[in-house]
Amino acid sequence: MTQNATSALQECIFCDISAGRAEASVVHEDETVVVFMALHPVTPGHLLVVPREHAVGLEDLDRDTGAHVWSVGHDMARALRRSSMRCEGINVFLCDGEVAFQTVFHFHLHVIPRYEGDGWNLPPDLEEEERKRSLLDSDAQVIKDTIATTG
Repeated sequence: MTQNATSALQECIFCDISAGRAEASVVHEDETVVVFMALHPVTPGHLLVVPREHAVGLEDLDRDTGAHVWSVGHDMARALRRSSMRCEGINVFLCDGEVAFQTVFHFHLHVIPRYEGDGWNLPPDLEEEERKRSLLDSDAQVIKDTIATTG
């Protein structure tokens, strides 16, 4: 582990929350994950599903833990939909890396209840253009080649 990674782990608020050393409004916990209310929610009911074991991003997360995070996220979305919070939709949102808006460098899945007129939008800053089929095919081949060589 690098010095920066060790330092980040020692100062990780999500590790502190999952270990019970920091305060959080916990909704669910098991041996693999802890789910708690986001301190800076997009909307009321915004949840974070966090693995107990420190992993910075998807690349650092083992397959079983990742599957469990998504399964629990699904359960949380279902609970939000059925709750008296009366949300009209759900966003399940993952930020993997700083350029992808990750601000806490411990993997976490956002489960965000949505309400008509809640004011949160995700429009891109650029005009969406249809990508040429030849470029899509080329991109697909790069990814398939990587899957074949890395598993």
